[in-house]
Amino acid sequence: MAAPPSAVRPSAAVLLLHGGAETGLAAPLPGPLNLPGVRMRPFARTIAGATGGGDVLVRTARYAHRGWNGPREDPLHDAVRALDALGREAGEIPVVLVGHSMGARAALRAAGHPLVRGVVGLAPWCPADDPVDQLAGRDVVLLHSTRDRITSPRASQRLTARARPAGARACLIAIRRSDHAMLRRAGEWHALTARIVTGLLGLGPLPGPVATALRLPPDAPAVAGTLDLDLLEA
Repeated sequence: MAAPPSAVRPSAAVLLLHGGAETGLAAPLPGPLNLPGVRMRPFARTIAGATGGGDVLVRTARYAHRGWNGPREDPLHDAVRALDALGREAGEIPVVLVGHSMGARAALRAAGHPLVRGVVGLAPWCPADDPVDQLAGRDVVLLHSTRDRITSPRASQRLTARARPAGARACLIAIRRSDHAMLRRAGEWHALTARIVTGLLGLGPLPGPVATALRLPPDAPAVAGTLDLDLLEA
């Protein structure tokens, strides 16, 4: 009897990091009670469909605690552990991190991991004093609602401007008429994120304006790297 075909070796991976809280030492709630985790499920499905499944792994990081917790930086360590686990599972494959809010902060901070090629930050939490040197050589695309009242779209814009001189290729896509939870215009959040992920992994083209913005020089002003989703779609 012929031996069964071997499993397809992964060529790339996407690691999702959901949101959380500024502080909270309790573990995230389980299953559907973990609303930040539930919020990322349609992103996982859309990304898996856009990448064709198969040889692109789509994983979700697990948090030990619900909060960032100041200098403990708990989700950052969880993200690094998840990346290390991907390396053990699949070898040295390129990984794109997709994080929301606190998860986006963790993704940006974990971007110096050798597997990471790019970060897609959704409504990211971007404190002004967070480092950016770890973003050198990475593609960073941030998506932020102009009406977000939980995290600051201006802070996201400032982060892209700080990241470029550090060696990152970075831009921001502003999304009008939406919100921090990404419920308004949800389908556009999902589809655009999947399109950017496939582009960063080389599995399809990036939207032209995004590709152009990622090629901006290090001294480009913050507004030069800020795109409008409505104009992008037009």
